[in-house]
Amino acid sequence: MPLALVARSGQALRLMAVERDAARHGLAPGMTLADARARCPDLLTLPHDPAADATLLMHLATAMHALTPSVMPDPPDGLLLDISGCAHLFGSEAKMVEKASEITALSTIHALACNPAAARALARHGTPAQRRAEDVAALPVAALDLSEEAASALRRAGLKRLGDLATRPAPALAARFGEGVVLRLRQLTGDVAAPLAPQPMQAPIRAEARFAEPIARTDDVLEVAEDLLRQVAAQMEQRRLGGRRFALTLHRSDGARRRLQVETGQPTRDPLVVVRLLRERIDSLADPIDPGFGFDAITLAVKRAEPLAARQTGLDQAEENQDNLQALIDRLGVRLGQDAVLRLIPADRHMPEQAQVQAPATKWNGTVSFSLAAMPRPLLLFDPPQGIEVIAGVPDGPPLRLRWRGTVHEVVHAEGPERIAPEWWRQRGGHMGTGAERTTRDYYRIEDGRGRRLWVFRRGLYGTQTTPAWYVHGLFP
Repeated sequence: MPLALVARSGQALRLMAVERDAARHGLAPGMTLADARARCPDLLTLPHDPAADATLLMHLATAMHALTPSVMPDPPDGLLLDISGCAHLFGSEAKMVEKASEITALSTIHALACNPAAARALARHGTPAQRRAEDVAALPVAALDLSEEAASALRRAGLKRLGDLATRPAPALAARFGEGVVLRLRQLTGDVAAPLAPQPMQAPIRAEARFAEPIARTDDVLEVAEDLLRQVAAQMEQRRLGGRRFALTLHRSDGARRRLQVETGQPTRDPLVVVRLLRERIDSLADPIDPGFGFDAITLAVKRAEPLAARQTGLDQAEENQDNLQALIDRLGVRLGQDAVLRLIPADRHMPEQAQVQAPATKWNGTVSFSLAAMPRPLLLFDPPQGIEVIAGVPDGPPLRLRWRGTVHEVVHAEGPERIAPEWWRQRGGHMGTGAERTTRDYYRIEDGRGRRLWVFRRGLYGTQTTPAWYVHGLFP
């Protein structure tokens, strides 16, 4: 199905990016969403997230260091790699391209050329045949990345391809169209250097200890691990990072290796926290560590790190309680497994029973929170809602008396209704679907004569073919 990313530009929604199926329908970035739907009624759209694109691009640039140390991001969706002296390590340039596709796990367009400017122009503006032949002269003048006014002036003068410009005297081009045209053309042809400004490679965060005499006791291993953690903590402090995943590798004297890995729910540089988790990991192993003739080396690596700014501790009781809770979650995760300790996180759903989902607690990043609705929600929800019998003053009014679990409740106070319509965008037929009237809910917060507070709702609307039904969905404290 054709897919495009859209964002608001001025007073209109415009396409920011399109995938190949959408491009085959004639859609292109910059087109208004109304025009795009006129050409392709089945177009599927999602909101454009530039920040997420930038994060992904930086992640891919880091991953490309497996191929070459010279990698430069080319926002918003490109990477420039200097593979000079690297292709033979993979057998050929073609195999290197295949390896790059495996690393990205994305559908990519690549081009090889003798300089970065030419490769970029071929990848962004060339046809498959032009990229294979490295034919820069056949590229359109848009490959110069000039302003729209300058590109239009070139086209009006009959200069549509770079080869047309190459046959013209450079002084005449500079006098009529500006020196920028000549400079960009010479960069594409390789006459003027256009060097990369590669993204610097970050050294891995790790520490190692070697011993003249092998060690075998668990306490000795943990003592060395604590010293290694202090070393990596100093490295992370310089980069303002905190570790989330730590891998301890024990090298036995006979060549065997034993690896222990622990994760934390929040970034940390505290050696004692990680040592405590390592001890929990060792104690929970079904097969205890077998030192054999002893360990003659221990290495510690931080496999995952996230930004961690300095903060004042000990003044805020809420922060201290959160730290204690996170420490408990980490210990339970080590003992029971990361996927066995869950927490509720908000979900972008309208139905109350689907407004939260369970996720591993250690993978929660702490950036999402439950928003307080204008109408409060109960702490206890029934799944599924429990049916009740209701007597109301008017058909669309709040209940006056209800029978639930064989007990009659006299309603002394009621607030509502809060209407929750069905998620029409998930139904067949959209908002014109036939089930909308049956699934519309009117919620009331009621209190009975004994002070019990219930959250009830009427499912369905009067005046339709289906008789509405009442349910208890939750209890307030």
